[in-house]
Amino acid sequence: MNSKLRLLLVALLCALMTSNTPPVSAAGVEAEKKAILALITQMEAAWNRGDFRGYMEGFANPDVIFVSRGEFQKDWQGTLDHYIRDYGTSEATRGRLRFFDIRIEMLAPDTAQLISRYQLDRPQNPQDGINTRLMRKRGDKWVIALNHVSSREFPCPSSS
Repeated sequence: MNSKLRLLLVALLCALMTSNTPPVSAAGVEAEKKAILALITQMEAAWNRGDFRGYMEGFANPDVIFVSRGEFQKDWQGTLDHYIRDYGTSEATRGRLRFFDIRIEMLAPDTAQLISRYQLDRPQNPQDGINTRLMRKRGDKWVIALNHVSSREFPCPSSS
């Protein structure tokens, strides 16, 4: 078999292997984006009422990859433990969370990239930053499979 024919067969095989996912209509893309935004809104509300388990429902369990403060969190349970330990003692330590400037790009029917800003208002060490999230659709539910947080903490000015 000559090399041109072999190259053509390889190209055809690659095309067939990647075309097994039907294209999603523009309306379908918008519906998926709305579903992802609804999840983020639910997570924000859960955080603000102190429901860390409800917040964590938005993450893949048990296999979420969570990167924050230059470190990997252990897994879903490790991330929940981190939130309870570091934020959960009171509304003042938990603060009020807000996600905004949310951008979603559909990468495939079951995969999306979400980038957003966030703000955590609280009396001590307020934060703001950027979340980069790889969203996966598992069954009929969107979850965060990979979450990377780049945050800034602002020390509160001392009172004189």
